[in-house]
Amino acid sequence: MAFEKKPVVESFKTHATDTGSPEVQVALLTSRINYLSDHFKKFPKDFASRVGFLKMISQRRRLLDYLKKHNKDSYSTLIKKLDLRK
Repeated sequence: MAFEKKPVVESFKTHATDTGSPEVQVALLTSRINYLSDHFKKFPKDFASRVGFLKMISQRRRLLDYLKKHNKDSYSTLIKKLDLRK
């Protein structure tokens, strides 16, 4: 993969052994989405990868909705840190 998981997990974890909190999952999905969006600029006809890309976007949307519903402070911090909203 073109990105490393460890630095992303380290910067977004909520406690020492955190690897699966919604914040970490959203950060990992965002890094993969950013990588794939650059990939699609080079290879616009890669439709097989695009299906997985759209699933990742949907998964990130669902995780962000969950965070917004259950922990608004964490949601707003994550949005600012990842620069998701313009």
